Amino acid sequence: MPTKTFTPAFMATGLVCPAGMKKIEYGVDGDPGLFVECRASQKSVPTWYLRLKNEKGTNIYKKLGTIKDLSLTQAQKLAKMLRAEHASAAKQGDAAAAAPAEMTLDVFVRDHVNPHNAMRKRSHGRDLQLYHRIGPKFGHLKLTEIRRREVQVFHNELVQVDKLAPASADHHIVYLKRILNLAQQWEFLEKNVLAKVPLMKVDNKVERYLSAEETQRLVAVLTTDLAYGASYALLFLLSTGARLNEALQAKWEQVDLENAIWRIPASNSKSKKSRAVPLNDSAMWVLSQLWTKGKHDYLFVNEATNKPWVTLTRAWYRLRAKAGIENLRVHDLRHSFASFLANAGQSLLLIQQLLGHADPRTTLRYAHLSGEKLKEAANEASVIVRPSGSKAA
Repeated sequence: MPTKTFTPAFMATGLVCPAGMKKIEYGVDGDPGLFVECRASQKSVPTWYLRLKNEKGTNIYKKLGTIKDLSLTQAQKLAKMLRAEHASAAKQGDAAAAAPAEMTLDVFVRDHVNPHNAMRKRSHGRDLQLYHRIGPKFGHLKLTEIRRREVQVFHNELVQVDKLAPASADHHIVYLKRILNLAQQWEFLEKNVLAKVPLMKVDNKVERYLSAEETQRLVAVLTTDLAYGASYALLFLLSTGARLNEALQAKWEQVDLENAIWRIPASNSKSKKSRAVPLNDSAMWVLSQLWTKGKHDYLFVNEATNKPWVTLTRAWYRLRAKAGIENLRVHDLRHSFASFLANAGQSLLLIQQLLGHADPRTTLRYAHLSGEKLKEAANEASVIVRPSGSKAA
């Protein structure tokens, strides 16, 4: 890079790109790093740049403006200011790099993890609850002082002393692992020492489905006991397989009655992806019964308060008892919807799409429900004993 004395005459006539070159850079004599780039294009205007070094020792470039925007004096003042800011940022970076060794878990969670999760996790409130037990035990320790053995002892004590269910104890360890994962991701730690801490992995998944007889009793109650309108929301869940939060946040603007489609926006979806739910005849019947059409933004509104439903727990307990059904959660209406599809012979791929599962493995829980249909299909290939009513090829 040729270095020039930027006299008024040179700036007026000398800032040109020589013939045969695509561009050239002219350094400012006495001001290292400050230069003007000139390009061969006739439309191009010579432009001021400042060259700096990053923390890795490689060059980075700051575009300051064209020579029409900045005089030499203005460019030098701006370059001086940017150098000072760059130096300050480098010092802060050095301090931040040294800080992790001294930072406690409490400080890291308060200043880094919580602000990060608050913007990204729906379960952030649950994380804060988990930390009520984690903090008193490990919060005073530096990130580099947390040891696998002490965490495993804490894990066992949650079950043996605090009398938590094994799955609840696992939640605490999973969250603590995630905290240190973030510390590693953000280069506060070289490795997560808790990565291989085993969980108790108790199989506590509840598989509860409505039987055909229970379904009849429940539907009979939900279509006749219409107090405050909660029954319609529950019928809608049973008819669509939607999640409770998706249904309670549903708005009329999301429903295409003509094409029988309900579009769930990404903001209301667990997967954070929008999806279209086809509305069957039962779901369309529910929508035809709602008083909120043309009067309210939301589909399901408590008639007593004129506000959208936030929870259906109390109404559900009353209606469930009236139908003579025990140990059935609101979420089990979603499971039951999937079981209706599986027992009708629908494929797991179709069930996955209707339920909006991001991971097909989640849908596999319903595979056993279609066992009889699979057996019927397999019998079609029976070569020795043919199923009754079948004909040999």
